[in-house]
Amino acid sequence: MWGIMSSEKDNSVSLEDTSTAPGSSAAALPRVEPSAHAMAAVNRPLSLVEKIWNQSLVRKTFILLMLALVWQLYSQKLANPLMFPTFSDTATALRDAVVKGELLSRVLVSLRVLLGGYSIGILLATVLAALANGTRLGNDLLEVLTAMFNPLPAIALLPVALLWFGLGNGSITFVLVHAVLWPVALSTHSGFASISNTIRMVGRNYGLTGFRYVLQILIPAAFPAILTGLKNGWAFAWRTLIAAELVFGVSSGSGGIGWFIYENKNQLEIAYVFAGLLTVIAIGVTMDSLFRLAEERTVNRWGMKF
Repeated sequence: MWGIMSSEKDNSVSLEDTSTAPGSSAAALPRVEPSAHAMAAVNRPLSLVEKIWNQSLVRKTFILLMLALVWQLYSQKLANPLMFPTFSDTATALRDAVVKGELLSRVLVSLRVLLGGYSIGILLATVLAALANGTRLGNDLLEVLTAMFNPLPAIALLPVALLWFGLGNGSITFVLVHAVLWPVALSTHSGFASISNTIRMVGRNYGLTGFRYVLQILIPAAFPAILTGLKNGWAFAWRTLIAAELVFGVSSGSGGIGWFIYENKNQLEIAYVFAGLLTVIAIGVTMDSLFRLAEERTVNRWGMKF
């Protein structure tokens, strides 16, 4: 046994000696120093062009200009204004519609109806999420309702809305509430469920219950998920509104932006149709930017984004 132990000791010593030998590969690795050229490239100040190109707004504007150029070249090659008008004709039609005031009035009609349905949908979604968070019956109710109605496209409810509310703002508001309610309710409930027990206990220790508990504890803690739900709900509502106006657009004596598109299509004013589509896109991009700004001012600043 002593012979075995001594041999193992000798082997370990020899292994250690070979691993730390001066001629070993580990000791022979050269130390790499950054070259002066590399250091100069790192420390080099950015040129004016590079500073401008680093701005996200500049890059996005460049992309839009390239898309407009492709549009112009392709439409000129196609040479069929009834199928695909040029970008210059569309821009002229958009300018004329804005100057005459027709397009702006249609946009205001659409936004007024949208805000009404959006607000009602958010209110109902908050109530359902609060009930689902407070009781098991409320949780089961939300699960059943979302399983039934969330997969149902809002535009499919238009025939029922016409029967119940007639031709007017009531029908459009009904389908808008359906479009907003379920994504906002699901996101809010998911945010409530992700709140830690520590935060909940803080609210209970302060004696908060009912609506005050939801308003002062649950909503601030779940705000990232709620903001995502609000953004998705707005996108669903905006698409639903345009589709509804295209189907039975005139309500209360005036149509919205969807009816503006449909009316000009019937009159073969295709440039004005594309002007209306550009307006829909511009409003969508503007609202997306506003939601991003709200996220930067709240979620990112509070350190709540994961």
